Amino acid sequence: MGILNDSGSPELLCATIAVLYVLALTSNGLLLLVITMDVRLHVPMYLLLRQLSLMDLLFTSVVIPKALVDFLHQENTISFGGCALQMFLVLTLGGAEDLLLAFMAYDKYVAICHPLNYLVLMKPRVCWLMVVTSWILASLSALVYTVYTMHYPFCKAWKIRHLLCEIPPLLKLACADTSKYELMVYVMGVTFLMPPLATILTSYSLILFTVLHMPSNEGRKKALVTCSSYLTVVGMFYGAATFKYVLPSSFHNPKEDNIISVFYMIITPALNPLIYSLRNKKIMGP
Repeated sequence: MGILNDSGSPELLCATIAVLYVLALTSNGLLLLVITMDVRLHVPMYLLLRQLSLMDLLFTSVVIPKALVDFLHQENTISFGGCALQMFLVLTLGGAEDLLLAFMAYDKYVAICHPLNYLVLMKPRVCWLMVVTSWILASLSALVYTVYTMHYPFCKAWKIRHLLCEIPPLLKLACADTSKYELMVYVMGVTFLMPPLATILTSYSLILFTVLHMPSNEGRKKALVTCSSYLTVVGMFYGAATFKYVLPSSFHNPKEDNIISVFYMIITPALNPLIYSLRNKKIMGP
């Protein structure tokens, strides 16, 4: 398993990924620390942002450290149990972030379109319910996928030309008919992605309508700046997810899949906290 040795410049790619991983750890760790320590940020909006940083930090840590260590030791191997665990964790964290981004869109919608009712509609209890729902639904879905994928007999060469253990490359190693399961994975993937994405698009359509009718230029500018950072994060996450899980496999090849995996596994987690914090005066401080 692994892609570093198969690249044209493995040392350069390894160094680049290592730098991005350190950046992801540092930026997400600092954002978690700032939100936890600053009492001004103990509000629903930043509670959800703290969860996003936690998910990003764990998401990239599930795969990247092992990939770097394997490259340095020239041992690109993983056990059957380790592969199953990695798949479960990646699916859980990716699914939880998918749902959390939709809840964050709803939070922005309430804050901008119904500011007087914000503290009523976004009580701490409601906010924690959103967080718990994201984790539970994602973990249950990941458990089903992992168990069913790993129950297949694998009789072909046990070599995955991929950054991590994911369903598509594993099914290529199975010596049983997986066509129906692949179709189910595709349909369920689209089903899992589309409702949150529809929620986000609806929320931001309503937000844009409200912002354009704001009498204050300063208020309009502040709302647009706040929303633009979130939409940048959403665009990166759903762009990569749509390319990989919604488009039919005939539209992309394994090499492109690996590039997308590197993008959402390391680049997105590294950039997310920078995008949020650099445009947020409360996080950056006076």
